[in-house]
Amino acid sequence: MALLAFDIGGTAVKYGVWENDRLVETAKFNTPDTWDEMKRQLKNTAESMKTKYHLEGAAFSVPGAVNKDEGIIQGISAVPYIHHFPISHSLSELLQLPVCMENDANCAALAELWSGAASDCKNVVFVVIGTGIGGAVIVNGELQRGEHLYGGEFGLMVLEQGKSFSELGTAVNMAKRFSAKVGKEYSGEQVFQLAEAGDEAAQEEVNMFYHYLTLGLYNLQFIFDPEKIILGGGVTAKEGLVDEINQRMKQLLDKNKLNDFVPVVEVCRYKNDANLIGAVANFCLV
Repeated sequence: MALLAFDIGGTAVKYGVWENDRLVETAKFNTPDTWDEMKRQLKNTAESMKTKYHLEGAAFSVPGAVNKDEGIIQGISAVPYIHHFPISHSLSELLQLPVCMENDANCAALAELWSGAASDCKNVVFVVIGTGIGGAVIVNGELQRGEHLYGGEFGLMVLEQGKSFSELGTAVNMAKRFSAKVGKEYSGEQVFQLAEAGDEAAQEEVNMFYHYLTLGLYNLQFIFDPEKIILGGGVTAKEGLVDEINQRMKQLLDKNKLNDFVPVVEVCRYKNDANLIGAVANFCLV
């Protein structure tokens, strides 16, 4: 079986073909400014792949709240023109293929559950740390979308003084705070480097990032009590990230006299391919 997989993001659309249990032909194009241009790019990609593979369907990872019953993407995202119309039907007609779509964070979680870091688990919380924080909840091996399709929107959780998990617990916003302090633009990676070199302002921001990220994960552990918390997103490439979280998690556990177990925090296996592989998993599991 060959499936064409797309991952629609705010800056790029990644794609690839799933054949013989592996992802091939991976590439990407810049996210178009209009729906008409998006359709043209998707159709051209599909027609090109049909010359090489016998495609049985197209699997999509998309931002927003996916209403599968109606084939509509609700909510909002960085790609506004894909929302609030029967996009699943439109894509199926465009590509002349059966289409299946799921929220991008849910796809990443499904990839890890299918054959990744959570393949040995039934109850998992998956946390994606990017510009904001998203994620997914798996209970008894099944994705929990929630009554209003907001299951896993952990970034909306308020942590302190009205500020959300997304505002306080991402390296992107850590870098924005530091940049505003010093009057020069820095990336998250650069702030980490400055902190390691002894810059006190950078160390303060890095400490705040780790504090609130760990606090958010601690809260999720004791709300859902999963077997594992799996982390995804670019910041997971940071060496020592999980060690630092574990150290701070232990401090929180000790402070609250909780010693029945130690939460298991791991980094996802599939990295940048997680959404594509999860889209395939979603197609196969439907």
